[in-house]
Amino acid sequence: MCETRSFTFWLFQVVVLFGLLIFFLWLSLHPRQPTYTIVQFSIPNPNNTNTNSTANEDSQSGTVLFELEIENPNQDSNIYHDDTFLTFYYSEEALGQKTISSFHQKKGTTSQIFDHVNTDAQVWKKLLNAVWNATAELKVTVVSKIRYRMWGLTSKHHGINLQGNLPIGSDGKISGKKKKIKLGHNSKKSTKKGTR
Repeated sequence: MCETRSFTFWLFQVVVLFGLLIFFLWLSLHPRQPTYTIVQFSIPNPNNTNTNSTANEDSQSGTVLFELEIENPNQDSNIYHDDTFLTFYYSEEALGQKTISSFHQKKGTTSQIFDHVNTDAQVWKKLLNAVWNATAELKVTVVSKIRYRMWGLTSKHHGINLQGNLPIGSDGKISGKKKKIKLGHNSKKSTKKGTR
């Protein structure tokens, strides 16, 4: 009877230890999602645009410049990014969208993307008026899919749906103490991919 209890207790300990080993192994191998940060954003010469636009000028759109930083925090897995859709919104209207082509990111590296977005003419005019009044705030969203590759194996697709708010000062650049805006999880299940 005593030997049966000892064997049962020993077997229980082995099962618990094995379970803990698998759990910690899973934690160490479970890849982390890449981080997306808007490092720079600017509206070139926002105060040099003529406020007394003619009908022809009203149809003109503008351009915004941005730098997006994508960090792979994993030291043991590469990331394969599908096409990434970066969209800027002003007052819930799509200001413009950029498609970043699919790319491969090695483990533990950071990719920096410098680019521009051509804007929607009507939303651009509203944004410029808000910038002149120092009341502009944009929303930026990132929608994509990624796959992890570790030990020669490639994972299934994982969805990326992130967003952040960009307060814009009268100089057309990110205002406030935070000059870098790290994007967080989007509370909405689906995000519009812009009007383009």
